[in-house]
Amino acid sequence: MNSVALKTRETAVSRLVGELKTIGGLKGRDLANILGVSPPTVTRWSKGEADPTIDKQTAMAQLRWVAERLADFYEPDEIRLWLQSPHPQLSALRPYDLIVEGRTADVLEVIERLDSGVYL
Repeated sequence: MNSVALKTRETAVSRLVGELKTIGGLKGRDLANILGVSPPTVTRWSKGEADPTIDKQTAMAQLRWVAERLADFYEPDEIRLWLQSPHPQLSALRPYDLIVEGRTADVLEVIERLDSGVYL
């Protein structure tokens, strides 16, 4: 039974990695840098051969949430750049750093301003 549950979770993780690559334009090395792991670790996650810690899974889920929201405005390569560039409305911090720190709400607030046309 544990192997079935593990298999399902690995499938979910590999799908999450794939979505971050597709929707967010992120590459394996980007995810590795963002999450503080090696590129081969991300490859193992994407193949279902390893399992990230819950904090890394949470960060990936938050990244996907933000990437999906940004997809309303940008193409995947633009999303990748947006996530990795210091942002003036985030005290010149990179959005992905805030997401990893658990401050996704701060990033989403900036995206909401984009949506409402209030971009300062």
